[in-house]
Amino acid sequence: MATERPSFELAKGINGLDKIILRESRNRSAEVYLYGGHVTSWKNENGEELLHLSSKAMFKPPKPIRGGIPLCFPQFSNFGTLESHGFARNRIWEVDATPPPLPTNSSSNAFVDLILRPSEDDLKTWPHNFEFRMRVALGSEGELTLTSRIRNTNSDGKSFTFTFAYHTYFSVSDISEVRVEGLETLDYLDNLKNRERFTEQGDALTFESEIDKIYLSTPTKIAILDHEKKRTFVVRKDGLADAVVWNPWDKRSKTISDLGDEDYKHMLCVEAAAIERPITLKPGEEWKGRLELSAVPSSYSSGQLDPKKVLE
Repeated sequence: MATERPSFELAKGINGLDKIILRESRNRSAEVYLYGGHVTSWKNENGEELLHLSSKAMFKPPKPIRGGIPLCFPQFSNFGTLESHGFARNRIWEVDATPPPLPTNSSSNAFVDLILRPSEDDLKTWPHNFEFRMRVALGSEGELTLTSRIRNTNSDGKSFTFTFAYHTYFSVSDISEVRVEGLETLDYLDNLKNRERFTEQGDALTFESEIDKIYLSTPTKIAILDHEKKRTFVVRKDGLADAVVWNPWDKRSKTISDLGDEDYKHMLCVEAAAIERPITLKPGEEWKGRLELSAVPSSYSSGQLDPKKVLE
């Protein structure tokens, strides 16, 4: 169990916004803006950026940052009465100097603990006291882990319910050369068809048009295979039953003001989420949702990517 003190650097980012820089051996790094508790960068040992940040991303509060890993809390999309995706992604978070212990197997001390508590304005629109703690950690093998702990601190005895997502934008070489494994034969809600429920076919997902689906009761491991880069992203998740897959494609991209018209070709969102079954916490109860991302070289077999080693 790691007990090291965290090692991070506080710096000024775009438009003077505060950001945290995590560094691991062999040149790996990650960056987290306090605005939104928002991971905006994750680089491997070659300095390659593994997350997609919109070419038109605005670092201007209260506009959320487009790309990286936005946090959707306490509401995913429009599943409720709040602003789309909730408010956590456009609030200023604080570094949590004295977090409760978080058991971990990692030997890395490249991590930071952040905390968000509701403002008076937040309590007017969502009248619940909470503590949202998140640890962002860069592991010794370059893996990026986000561990969220959300606690109900209401003193009035009231429970609250929320939906949640890590809205991860992965950087890919060419969306038409990407496939996703691990979601075959699962049920999903199609956001392009009024959230009607369908069952996915038995093949890996490939992409040739707009997609916006919420896959239900998904496995704890999903693989994103980038044929051109010979790279596989492995998504491991705990406490997050659902997985959203989104790419706006060309026409929809033109309607999103802070997304470049060509960005869709080089991005894919695969989002670990809790949507179909919202989380309910009684006062004093805590929920934990963990996301671990890693990038590994793809194996080839007969010219095809072979994810078997990844998904075993």
